[in-house]
Amino acid sequence: MEHDCADKWQNSAVFGTIWILLGRAGGGQGGIRTHGGLSPSPVFKTGAFNHSATCPLHRPASFKLRFCHASIVQRVFAALTGEAVEKRLFAPPSMRRKAMLARRLILASALFALSAPMSAPVPAAAQDMDFDAYLQVLMARARAEGVSQSTISRMTEDLSPNMRVIELDRSQPGTPTRTGFPAVAPYLDRHVTSQRINAGRNVLDGSSGTLASIERRYGVPGSVLVAIWGKESNYGSYKGDFDLSRSLATLAWEGRRRDLFAREWVDLLKVADKGYPRSNLVGSWAGAFGNPQFLPSVYLRLAVDGDGDGRADIFNNRADTLASIANYFRDAGWRTGQPWGVRTTVPTNFDWNGVQQKLVAPTCSRVHERHSRWLSVREWRARGVQPQAAIGDDVMATLFQPDGPATPAWLLTANYRVILEYNCSNYYALSVGLLADEIAK
Repeated sequence: MEHDCADKWQNSAVFGTIWILLGRAGGGQGGIRTHGGLSPSPVFKTGAFNHSATCPLHRPASFKLRFCHASIVQRVFAALTGEAVEKRLFAPPSMRRKAMLARRLILASALFALSAPMSAPVPAAAQDMDFDAYLQVLMARARAEGVSQSTISRMTEDLSPNMRVIELDRSQPGTPTRTGFPAVAPYLDRHVTSQRINAGRNVLDGSSGTLASIERRYGVPGSVLVAIWGKESNYGSYKGDFDLSRSLATLAWEGRRRDLFAREWVDLLKVADKGYPRSNLVGSWAGAFGNPQFLPSVYLRLAVDGDGDGRADIFNNRADTLASIANYFRDAGWRTGQPWGVRTTVPTNFDWNGVQQKLVAPTCSRVHERHSRWLSVREWRARGVQPQAAIGDDVMATLFQPDGPATPAWLLTANYRVILEYNCSNYYALSVGLLADEIAK
């Protein structure tokens, strides 16, 4: 069950069918949750794809451009008949009249079909070639991008498709629900636990020098970095046990998100080419690995050496792990000196209509639709909203009271949005922020 995200256009059977007829069917490069229930991690990191980590389907960025050149009806007809729209414009009148009658019959049938509920078809696995043949294509691509033959050989030895990975991929929800949101409080009770808080404090105390250096360099508080680590892999105690080469090759071969996973597989081999053995390269079924659960493409772009030994070892090295998370946050726009958010009181007679958010976010819209519009803390105070912790009057913030009147509320800053870049879920981001606050106490 999805909680925070929905792309409204994809809830329409008509638009979904049109998209399929136009040859544009299939999910975008959104994130895939690897746990069921309310837990949203480990997941694809949105800094790699600019898509929500908890929304598996997204409107492609080129959606608007593709539909600018011809009407939807023209495009549907052309897709159904194979006839180019432009050629009809120059046909003799008699032919155009006959064609019009035929088009009306076809279009009427198409629109009738479009009005019926349907779900997007899942492409069959290996619809165009068997696994071994497709693996040769992947290997050639890796070779062309500079991966050594020795790495290609050791990462593909005895490689076979993992049908469990395909099963997990296809079990992801196809269309997010719009039936409401589960309460946040029970989720926080399960994820911001005394065990996780105490373990985080031990990490914070045992890494004080390292974290101070990282904070000076990247501007991100150590407590936030530790909270992300605790949330993603329970401070390294569970990082997944799927062979990443096998998982990513399987997902690329399956074809449902072929371009995405083929890219990640090649990037994984580039990681392996740095000297990491295949036995180290294990993680979630969807390809995330290491203490911070980075995808291979994220590792290549943002993993950094935190202790000066020449390697960015996010598998076992604490300094590298924390510095890499900090680099991720800096890249996503973390603002030094601002909190992620503060607990606040909201008057019982508060006018929510006056602060409703009217903009629709281009991705992960259900996450952002729950937030108010942005006002300065000074403006919030004037409306009777009182922060319960220090925050500057000029800081811009959005009000969030997820469980309704008379329940906890927060003023969220731009740094909360940075946490959402790691995993676009209010449940995730709020739990990370609160865990960080508890760790820092």
